[in-house]
Amino acid sequence: MGHRPQRVEKIFYMDVFSLLDHVQHIARNGLNYAQNAYDRERYEKLLSITAESYADLLDQPAEKIRELFLVEAGHITPKVGADAAIFNEEGEILLMERVDGSGWCLPCGWVEAQERPYDTVIREVWEETGLNVEVKQLVGVFTRMPSQRFGPHTMIAIVHLCEVVGGELTLSHEGLDLRYWPIDEMTNWHGIHEKYARVAYKMWQSEQLLPAVSD
Repeated sequence: MGHRPQRVEKIFYMDVFSLLDHVQHIARNGLNYAQNAYDRERYEKLLSITAESYADLLDQPAEKIRELFLVEAGHITPKVGADAAIFNEEGEILLMERVDGSGWCLPCGWVEAQERPYDTVIREVWEETGLNVEVKQLVGVFTRMPSQRFGPHTMIAIVHLCEVVGGELTLSHEGLDLRYWPIDEMTNWHGIHEKYARVAYKMWQSEQLLPAVSD
């Protein structure tokens, strides 16, 4: 008699946030385009299931998450923000401590309607720091995927290297503190802003133009 082949157990690891992100995009885009009542009902159900799953993972009310999803109209795409990397003569980077307690960040904000990321950077720096800046070059385009730490949205950050040309450093209502930091001394970064800062620092240090990063 031959030996019976041993059963091989396979363990699959699933990125739950990535799965939920795909499902909620399908549901929201379906609600945007579907004209059949039965299709809309199915997409509504998908969105409700997704919101409930996010609620369990993020410890947030499902209805609140569902409302956030439904606020956005049209074809659903990742959220787009613009960030400014500003260094002083010592190579320290300007950071703001956020009022929501999520750490220190580069001056940043969402790109508004009828606005280029270039314009967003200049506006956000003025609003958050009181400084006037000139954009020197594009640092890169960075993608932050949904996760338990960062929440349910895919976010794209367009980071620019900027130079101060006027104004006076002034803390806004959006921050608890605002000052220049040596990058290696900051231990409480917001999101993935440390990555933005370190790539920007290499560009600031370089005597020649470096290519922008797409990550």
